[in-house]
Amino acid sequence: MTEPRDPVWGYEDLGLFAGAVLPSLALAAGIVRISHIKSDTLTQLIFQVIFYILVLVALRMLLAWKYQAPFWSSLGINLQFRFPMLWLASGTLLSIGISSIAALLKPPSVDSPLEELILDRRSLILIVFLGPLFEEIVFRGFLFPLFARSMGPWLAIIAAAIPFALLHGSQSDWAWQLLVPIGVAGLVFGWVRWKTGSTTASALVHMGYNTTAVVVYFVQKN
Repeated sequence: MTEPRDPVWGYEDLGLFAGAVLPSLALAAGIVRISHIKSDTLTQLIFQVIFYILVLVALRMLLAWKYQAPFWSSLGINLQFRFPMLWLASGTLLSIGISSIAALLKPPSVDSPLEELILDRRSLILIVFLGPLFEEIVFRGFLFPLFARSMGPWLAIIAAAIPFALLHGSQSDWAWQLLVPIGVAGLVFGWVRWKTGSTTASALVHMGYNTTAVVVYFVQKN
């Protein structure tokens, strides 16, 4: 296994980063509100993109100003791993496996706002590319190395997967039958991050996972 790069940041920095999340949410909501966009789906899309940008800017400021650390490489964004297309394709197998787990748990029917985004082609880039990249940077690029340094890689994989699953709580109506499979997917993304030493690899698996979920959704609806 590839040990994660020892991060320059600590838990104090995690607190600073967490403190930037709510202001980023508020600012993104304010920007969207004054833009007077009539489409609810487009409003949600723009809100999420702005939020992603603001959070990543806050993270970049933290790394650059406090530690003078390179942003992308510090967070494990690199191509120093083999078979990138294989990792992308493995996301398809993971999505199928997770769907099977979810079916066994017999989840309740939930009206998720994610379905509206899927139906809007402009939102697909968010679902299959920007969302996975952002989530992997935060959870496997920023959180995982910090947790791994203090508790070891296996517990770090679990510790990073828990908030990852909770992030999707509102979309799943907080149904545990839906959150558990998401958490399992987070465990796999974390394992890939550890195995390869690259957040890019876990992002590729995540992108393949989301892409397969979108394709399956369209097949089921048509």
